[in-house]
Amino acid sequence: GDNGESSLYTGARAAKDGRVFEALGDADELNSCVGAAREFLEGEDAPLGALRGRLAEVQSRLLDVGSAVATPLGEGSEARQARARFDAAEVEALEKWIDDMDAGLPPLAQFILPGGGRGAALLHLARSVCRRAERRVVPLVRDGEVEAAVGRYLNRLSDFLFVAARFASHAGGHPEVAYKKKQPEAAAA
Repeated sequence: GDNGESSLYTGARAAKDGRVFEALGDADELNSCVGAAREFLEGEDAPLGALRGRLAEVQSRLLDVGSAVATPLGEGSEARQARARFDAAEVEALEKWIDDMDAGLPPLAQFILPGGGRGAALLHLARSVCRRAERRVVPLVRDGEVEAAVGRYLNRLSDFLFVAARFASHAGGHPEVAYKKKQPEAAAA
C-alpha cells in the first residue's frame, strides 16, 4: 500500500485514488457516521433502542456494500463473487423501517434544518455522507462493476437516515427548526 495501490477482495491491485477506493472510503466514512449517531442517541429504551438496533444493522450492511464494491462483477472466483453478493431484500427492509418510523411523525410541510439533538444531527450528517457514497457508486453500477442493488440500497439509506433523524428528534423532544428564506429588505424611500 505504500506505493499508492491496494488490493481488492479479488486480489487485484488498484490505485488508492481510483473510483473503487473512493466509493469504499465514502462507505467506510458513512459507517463511522452512523456509528457515531448510534452512540449519541439518548437512552436505550424504546423507541430509540429499536432505532439503535436498526442502525447497528445498517452498519453491518454497509460492510456488505464495501464487499460488493471491492469485488467488481465478473472478477475473481465464483466463491468470492457469491460471498460479496449484495442481497436486494435489504432495500425492502429499509423501506419498511422508513414506513414504520414515518407513521409516527407529523407530516413534513417545509424544509427543516439539520439538527434536533446530537443523535439526530449526526444522522443528518450521515445522510449527507450517504448521498456522496451513492454518487461514488452510481458510475460503478452504470458500468456493470457493482450490482444495482447496492446503488438502490444507498439511495434508500439516505431516505432512511433522514426519517431516522426526524424520528430521533421527536423521540428526544427536540423541535424541528424550519428553513426560513431571507426576505429582501424593503427599498429605502
